[in-house]
Amino acid sequence: MTKFDEATQAIRVDETTYDVCLDPGYSIGGPLNGGYLMATLLRAVADASPHPHPVSTSAQFLKAALPGPARVVLEPLKTGRTTTVTRATLVRDGDACLDTLVTTAALDGAPAAWSATPAVAMPPVEECVALPDPRPESGMTLSERMELRYDPPTVGWFTGAPTGRPESRAYFRLAEPQDPDPFVLALAVDALPPVAFSAGARGWSPTVELTWHLRALPAPGWLTLIGSGRLIRDGWFDEDVEVWDAAGNLVAQSRQLARLGRGDAT
Repeated sequence: MTKFDEATQAIRVDETTYDVCLDPGYSIGGPLNGGYLMATLLRAVADASPHPHPVSTSAQFLKAALPGPARVVLEPLKTGRTTTVTRATLVRDGDACLDTLVTTAALDGAPAAWSATPAVAMPPVEECVALPDPRPESGMTLSERMELRYDPPTVGWFTGAPTGRPESRAYFRLAEPQDPDPFVLALAVDALPPVAFSAGARGWSPTVELTWHLRALPAPGWLTLIGSGRLIRDGWFDEDVEVWDAAGNLVAQSRQLARLGRGDAT
């Protein structure tokens, strides 16, 4: 079992309850990363479902979740021949932190009947850059669990030269060797720095709602993350992420609505 599999493990208590232990290694300065929380919750949903793959997840982030023991509570809403719909809630210390609707199904790996191409062409991974490791006192342990190699123009915010457009692009893989799977994709769709940073925003930008779709089972190798936004206004911004696998397949799509951090976008 890899570190990621262990950190997202869900242990069955009964038909509608799973125990989990939220791992401090996925912290973003205290609160845990939303993609990690979704991956943990989806382990329980997939285990309880007759269909193995979480093809659609709509998540409301109700409260920042801290490391430690927690539970996933399931409410089956519909089970059919091809899909199951489940309401799943992540509960920590009696408080609901994450409330989701999840549709599970079975993907067969058939070739795409039609596919778009990536909106932006990424340079080769060897021409992309890694950001410096955060200071230990920052509590940003998430960066130790994954590798990101950024398209250089999209990290100008880090050096004080943002592009002025909401965008973020990078190659992604776990720090520990592991082929990507649907649960790794749940982490990947929320792994980029907020796209609002490239438009001049600063500070922690909490996700309010995130919906993502699993479109195909990913091939081994680096994943490509392409993030963009359409509107920053009234303290809110949106973020769309496409995830492409090493074989050039679109394997996941997400859209989230988030609050701007401290400081205004320019």
